[in-house]
Amino acid sequence: MNLLLFVLKRFLRLLLTILIISTIIFFVIRVIPGDPALVVAGIDASDEEIQAIRAKLGTDAPVTVQYARWMRDLVRLDLGTSLTSGQSVKALIRQRFPLTFTLAVLGIILGVIIAIPLGVLSAVHRWSLWDYLGMVYSQAGMAIPSFWLGIILLLLFSVKFPIFPLFGSDSLKNLVLPAIALGFARAAVILRLTRASMVDELSKEYIITARAKGLTEKMINYKHALKNALIPVVTVTGIQFGYMLGGAIIIEQVFSLPGLGRLFLYAIYQRDFPLIQGGVVFIAVIFSLTNFIVDIFYSVLNPKIRIS
Repeated sequence: MNLLLFVLKRFLRLLLTILIISTIIFFVIRVIPGDPALVVAGIDASDEEIQAIRAKLGTDAPVTVQYARWMRDLVRLDLGTSLTSGQSVKALIRQRFPLTFTLAVLGIILGVIIAIPLGVLSAVHRWSLWDYLGMVYSQAGMAIPSFWLGIILLLLFSVKFPIFPLFGSDSLKNLVLPAIALGFARAAVILRLTRASMVDELSKEYIITARAKGLTEKMINYKHALKNALIPVVTVTGIQFGYMLGGAIIIEQVFSLPGLGRLFLYAIYQRDFPLIQGGVVFIAVIFSLTNFIVDIFYSVLNPKIRIS
């Protein structure tokens, strides 16, 4: 019952978050200086052409009417129609999202595979070679820009040593280098948190009690301490995954991948306001939904959260 009530509260919070984000995006788009119709039509357009574009965008109506239409369309999952392609924004996102999602999944898997084992070893064997290796990696991962790493990886493993394709997205092989470039920095964040959380758990009283009972260090470290140390790591990993879904724009540009990032970047270049608006809302919803799922998973791992 507690879990069901917790899920219901989080779901209502999710809906409220989406409502607030959608409202902010709606008004931000409209307070930006300049008339979107003029930008789309160009300087040589006639008044009739400009008015037709305003009617198509819906900006010829009062703001309250525009907002009511925007909310109505959102409820219907209608994000509008792209001005440049003539396709629905929802269809364009549906075409591009699988690639971005696959790239984010590969990136987070790579990050977790590197970060959690290295973070645990760093905490268990403090001031050892493992610990120094973990600290060096975390510093490098947070200092090196993802786009710079992506360019270096392309030069090394696609140009100098042609192991991976230089362009394309036909197979998983095309996504290996982008996933490394995207997951490298995320792994550094997860590693630092894993180490800090593990060190904190190993200093608690129940660990001292476990040692007094004669449990082996392996059982104490990897059965008791690790289980509790991973609870905050799950939350941060989910947040990092959300950032990957929305922050792969530069990586997709570097590797010429036809994902959401390049789609929205193209929309900005072309001043395609419906696509920009719909894309931002979609990314915000995906990020909020990811946090919602993480909250539920976190409450299952730690029942104290939903009880409180």
